[in-house]
Amino acid sequence: MSKPRLYSGMQPSADSLQVGNYIGALMQWRDLQEAYDAFFSVVDLHALTQPNDPAELREKTRRTAAQYIAAGIEPAKSTLYVQSHVAAHAELAWILSTVTGFGEAGRMTQFKDKSQRYGSDATSVGLFTYPVLMAADILLYQTDIVPVGDDQKQHVELTRDLAERFNSRYGDTFRVPMPVIQQDTARIYDLQNPTAKMSKSAESDAGVLWLLDDPAVSAKKVMRAVTDSDGTVRYDREAKPGVSNLLVIYAALTGRQIPAIEDEYAGRGYGDFKKGLAEVVVNEFGPVRERALELLDDPAELDRVLAANAAKAEDVANRTLGAVYDKVGLLRRTR
Repeated sequence: MSKPRLYSGMQPSADSLQVGNYIGALMQWRDLQEAYDAFFSVVDLHALTQPNDPAELREKTRRTAAQYIAAGIEPAKSTLYVQSHVAAHAELAWILSTVTGFGEAGRMTQFKDKSQRYGSDATSVGLFTYPVLMAADILLYQTDIVPVGDDQKQHVELTRDLAERFNSRYGDTFRVPMPVIQQDTARIYDLQNPTAKMSKSAESDAGVLWLLDDPAVSAKKVMRAVTDSDGTVRYDREAKPGVSNLLVIYAALTGRQIPAIEDEYAGRGYGDFKKGLAEVVVNEFGPVRERALELLDDPAELDRVLAANAAKAEDVANRTLGAVYDKVGLLRRTR
């Protein structure tokens, strides 16, 4: 019996992924690849919705792929590839755009937020159709589940709507995927502003734990993380956001329960607690950093792995795309 199919991806929007990406995505992917036929993509086409230096985008794409592998996404188990290496993503996005309502695309929260912030003239059509390309990413692979953060759930719901609409109009073509939303407790906040989600675009680097940071830098950031004046290591998201955030990171990276960590540090103060967490972070990220840098030292081999996986992805994607072209009435090219 074949395994159910999974698809997910991240944009190459920074030189390094951060601890939120690691806990919220990579750790989950690493476990899921055992039970699913997993497709993981570096979604570089999506990254074009923001201004990019071309050379930097290529470098960030390689660095993101290297960190996927270093974090335990195994190309021998999963299909790990670069989105733009499979042309069917862009081709299916155009077909899906013809069955997407202007109004429903305009109601996507992320588009509304950014267009209101920057104005319509500064907001690209690519950003408007971003969720349609995401739908194409997912539907190309006849995906069963899509692990995403809760901020992306609306986009997966649109994907489901488009799949059902296309199937109703043209006949059964797409599998309708289900979102798998990470638990709220896995949401990671900025170390210096623990009421804001940790982000690649944070105002201050001091609040972000990067996977490729030097271990000494990571430890220093943990030791300088914002807490409070209470002095008690206790989870209380409302009253103690800084300490609660550190407890979530500690629990996620060790697999321990938060109450057990609270008991360990009862009466010991924040200094001991932060020192313990710093050791956990360094021990977890050190091997990931070392492996990622090793992969980046041999870009030709990394590119070979990505190309081989893109060929595997293309085989699956082109079967779906061919069926779609037949359903909508496009004339197949003769050889």
